Amino acid sequence: MKSIVTVVGARPQFIKAAPLSRAIAANGTFEEAIVHTGQHFDANMSDVFFEELGIAKPARFLGISGGTHGAMTGAMLAALEQAFLELKPDTVVVYGDTNSTLAGALAASKMHIPIVHVEAGLRSFNRRMPEEQNRVLTDHLADLLFVPSAAAARNLAREGLPAERVHDVGDVMFDAIRQFGQRARSVSSVLARLALSEGQYVLSTVHRAENTDDPARLLTIIDALEMVARTLPVVLPLHPRARAALDRAGRWPDRIRVVEPVGYLDMIRLEGAAAVIATDSGGVQKEAYFQGVPCVTLRDETEWVELLDCGWNTLAPPTDTVAVAQAILAARERRGEGDSLYGHGNAAPEIVSILSQHIR
Repeated sequence: MKSIVTVVGARPQFIKAAPLSRAIAANGTFEEAIVHTGQHFDANMSDVFFEELGIAKPARFLGISGGTHGAMTGAMLAALEQAFLELKPDTVVVYGDTNSTLAGALAASKMHIPIVHVEAGLRSFNRRMPEEQNRVLTDHLADLLFVPSAAAARNLAREGLPAERVHDVGDVMFDAIRQFGQRARSVSSVLARLALSEGQYVLSTVHRAENTDDPARLLTIIDALEMVARTLPVVLPLHPRARAALDRAGRWPDRIRVVEPVGYLDMIRLEGAAAVIATDSGGVQKEAYFQGVPCVTLRDETEWVELLDCGWNTLAPPTDTVAVAQAILAARERRGEGDSLYGHGNAAPEIVSILSQHIR
């Protein structure tokens, strides 16, 4: 039986890994071992996701988090090399654009282990973003590139990557929404716990370094959300990075309903019942689209450009408090086109089928 090692480390990767791990188990061709770098390590950011999504316990937990990007990536590279030596994978699967992604790809490349990149081809065209650096480098190291959209495939073609490496299978996060959405509606009590009414609140998330490491941008977002909260309740599951940044700034929200990070089922229930979602998360932008909820992206650009083109998403750079607040409130009336941009929710079995042919 062929061996796959899957490298994960951050919350979005747990979501992406869940449907693929399920498809790998159902296929029976491969034995999968999960290596968790520890990039997201606390219970609300990690443990609860493994439990809710039914992901197998990691074969290795590396416990690496914090520090600068270079220090974190370097520590992961060394630890992953040792893990690969012990686990002897026939291929390594990495997801998305985190430091864990790049470290996994680098370690595998230097050991001549074939690399599979799931969610390949995304581009914001802002090379200052750590995520952009990670995904570009990973794409150019990978042997198989599974893209979520035609736009991502075009990006790779423009960069000269061979077409035979690229497979447009759709988005594994769509698989996850299809697999877990009904369960979330059935079992999640988050709306009752937070005394929220369906379609009568704004959900926001903030975690990217470009916002949390820049006090002016972060406070613009918070002030805009406070302004919105005069009209609609605003719920903010607070990422540890944003919490630390607000503590440093000495600014705590008054009108916003700040809660601890929530598990996946609670999160997709909050997303699906929101009037508007305001976020700097790539994954949340897509989950908003999958659930038919208008989204405002609190960034200068997005890698999910097709969501802007079809009208479900709009950019609101956090440089002007009033403009951001107005964009969020105006989004309540916006509805985009309904065509599927990211496949039909069966990306995971397609990936496994292609892997079976490739590895054999």
